[in-house]
Amino acid sequence: MRGSQKLFFTAVLIVLGAGWGVTMPLTKIAVSTGFGHYGLIFWQLVIGTLMMAALSAMRGKGVTLAPARVGWGPLRICVIVALVGTLIPNTASYQAAVHLPSGILSILLSMIPMFAFPVALAMGLDRFSWRRLGGLCAGLSGVLLIVGPGATTAFGVPVFWVLIALIAGICYAMEGNIVAKWGTAGLDAIQVLFGASLLGAIAVLPVAIASGQFIPPGALNSTAGHALIGASLAHTAVYAGYVWLVGRAGPVFTVQVSYLVTGFGMLWAKLILDEAYPPAVWGALGLMFLGMYLVQPRPKAALAPA
Repeated sequence: MRGSQKLFFTAVLIVLGAGWGVTMPLTKIAVSTGFGHYGLIFWQLVIGTLMMAALSAMRGKGVTLAPARVGWGPLRICVIVALVGTLIPNTASYQAAVHLPSGILSILLSMIPMFAFPVALAMGLDRFSWRRLGGLCAGLSGVLLIVGPGATTAFGVPVFWVLIALIAGICYAMEGNIVAKWGTAGLDAIQVLFGASLLGAIAVLPVAIASGQFIPPGALNSTAGHALIGASLAHTAVYAGYVWLVGRAGPVFTVQVSYLVTGFGMLWAKLILDEAYPPAVWGALGLMFLGMYLVQPRPKAALAPA
């Protein structure tokens, strides 16, 4: 990689981290006015479906999910990603966001690469490594600091909702390993996310209506609605950029966005929500960064081709 290329890819990485990081405080705003999590998930998926359909059309790729045309294999992977990558983790995240500060959510989300290690071991995708076990322990130590007296006193952080927030990280870690083990049945990442978003929206709509959490389109013209739309657009755009960067710069370089997402998440929380953090939270952040560094694959590790 030439120096000019690395500088450009680094700039793209920073933009991706900033874009992903801003979704945390926007999510906090979206849940602050009483919108239910099922209604929020529905509109997030609708926006994601429309954006991914547009991206697929621009790339000349099909977006149909009819079994007779794409087969049951692609349909099955879209269902799995919809459940493990969207419906379950977003249900946990939106509910936890009501009770936890945005910066805490950003720190907890950085547990994804650390959770991915034991999941990969259980699925036979990785070999035991003391170095990566140390990373997992560092991350869990950071979680203990968050639920310790320092953070609890300053923020009133409820331990129960910290555990609920961690469900999202576990689901995302499972999603990555499922895709790594069984593939995507011939679909690329954009097509998978389109299919998962469409199926997820169809599945959650009746639940949102039955639970009384459906959000009428007119209600989106509000501060919370604008925050939801902004977070959904940012997430979808950044995901597409992440896929592009993996193909250009490789997965080992691109995975470093984890640091930036967490750091920018806390920065945006300070700028947008005026959150302040006790020393225990900064200590947890340091442990999370150490954990992410230790669990990252080495540059010579066997990786799937971009």
